[in-house]
Amino acid sequence: MALQLDLLVTAERILTLEADADGQPRVATRMGLMGDRIVGFDADLDGLEARRTEEFPGRTIVPGFIDAHCHTTWWGLGLNGAPVGEARGLDEFYEVLRAEVAKLGDDEDAWVYGIGFSESHHGGLVPDLATVDEITGTRPMYIRNASGHSALANTATLRRIGAFEPGFQDPEGGVVVRDASGAFTGLVEETAQELLQSLILPYPIEQIVAALDAATLKYAEQGITSFTEAGIGGGWIGHSPVEMAAYQAAREQGKLHARAQLMPAMDAVVPLTGNDRDFAGSGSAAGLSLGIRTGFGDEQLSLGPVKVFTDGSLLGGTAAVTESFCGHDHNVGYLLSSPEELREQIRCVYRAGWAIAAHAIGDAAIDLALDVIEECQNEYGTIHAASGERIPSRIEHFGITRQDQVERAGRLGVAVAPQYGFIHTFGELMVSRVGEGRRDLLYRGRSLRDAGVIVAGSSDSPVVDNNVRRAMQAAVDRRGSDGSVIGSREGLSREEALRLYTEWAAEATGQLSNRGTLAVGKLADFVVLDSSPLEAEDLGALEVLATFVGGAATFDARTS
Repeated sequence: MALQLDLLVTAERILTLEADADGQPRVATRMGLMGDRIVGFDADLDGLEARRTEEFPGRTIVPGFIDAHCHTTWWGLGLNGAPVGEARGLDEFYEVLRAEVAKLGDDEDAWVYGIGFSESHHGGLVPDLATVDEITGTRPMYIRNASGHSALANTATLRRIGAFEPGFQDPEGGVVVRDASGAFTGLVEETAQELLQSLILPYPIEQIVAALDAATLKYAEQGITSFTEAGIGGGWIGHSPVEMAAYQAAREQGKLHARAQLMPAMDAVVPLTGNDRDFAGSGSAAGLSLGIRTGFGDEQLSLGPVKVFTDGSLLGGTAAVTESFCGHDHNVGYLLSSPEELREQIRCVYRAGWAIAAHAIGDAAIDLALDVIEECQNEYGTIHAASGERIPSRIEHFGITRQDQVERAGRLGVAVAPQYGFIHTFGELMVSRVGEGRRDLLYRGRSLRDAGVIVAGSSDSPVVDNNVRRAMQAAVDRRGSDGSVIGSREGLSREEALRLYTEWAAEATGQLSNRGTLAVGKLADFVVLDSSPLEAEDLGALEVLATFVGGAATFDARTS
């Protein structure tokens, strides 16, 4: 019997993002699959029949989109919460709270929960605590800021965490904010959010599975076939000490609709002791039990770097910067732990075989992250997956950067994961925080590529939405929501914007050997668009018509 393809896919153009034998971009019209892998294009397939055919006349196929930094469980849980992110103006916010309280009915212990609050939607204001208390009463409330670095609580919740008890002190790296008179405002920043979460966590596995199911189905609508979950298992970013078990359950139940790479939070690691010759001859390190490390898993579910927070957020004025914020009480922000403690934490996990993903937004935090990554690479070498592919250490966000830091990241082979969607969403607010003189230092693009930095496209969802096409357009035009340009020399080409969320994201996550481009032997993860992103005037206007993971449709507009 002649060799038969499992699937033959045809389209007007298939942008493989690979080069042909002559070094030119390879554009095909036919792609053949066996199992979940690509086995050939165009002439390779002549004479072969296929069990199944998918035809997309007049359409363009590109590699599946990779979101290299997002918070899937957090977003999934919030899909059923109060839609506070849709409110514009505090009056609308209060109405959303009233509707949520009415929905909860007579259950006085049910949490008023929501995600996506942003001061930028309310003229820079936060809600009046007395008004919030009048609406919510004795119910507990936890409203997460879009940045993830602060939250809103009511008085009932502040009482539950002991904030009114004599001798209450803010935790290291966080603040339960008071006004000038010493009264609580309801705003809870950074690590102090763990006080709120301690009242809720851990979420049951079945609830996390439901959140992953809902979230990754939405990812499929956006063309996302792979993602990196930026922090599980501990700290204010995690949802359960057994969060990885929830991911395994979602996979087993067919409720994980995209490939997942998981970053354990630094708070989830434990001390490890081995033979004196282990862990670079130190005999001790920190990681997950049994010595599991970066790269463990398979193409569907694997472990990436350990996530460590070094500073806070730019919009909240808690990012650690070398030059003060404009008009913000925190002046130069702050590190979430002492430099010595952060250095020791990172060194311990690195020598256990974990790549590092350092959340560092301000340039002072980025200095520290680069210092420690360079130390680790020099002393302990680089981290590789079982396939031998290098898994680079990363700096998440890389928000406000000097040119010397850009060049140093390139020399060290560090990957960075900026969020260009921030530019369209609240670019002018970022500029107001750092000042006009630093406008061109925000969330850089062109200068990173020119310095040889590995740049991974990411959303940080639910901080902003996970619409990849809009973020690609922001990487090209660099326009804020007020129309002004942020980083006039930092724009990327359309092809580079596409590679941000495909090839470059795969390289940053140590997975380029099996995804990121369309090539023989790679996973058949691809997206069908209504037209070519290389020619579209507005990348954000592109429509996702279908998404395939391993040759199986996770979204198909023709049948939805």
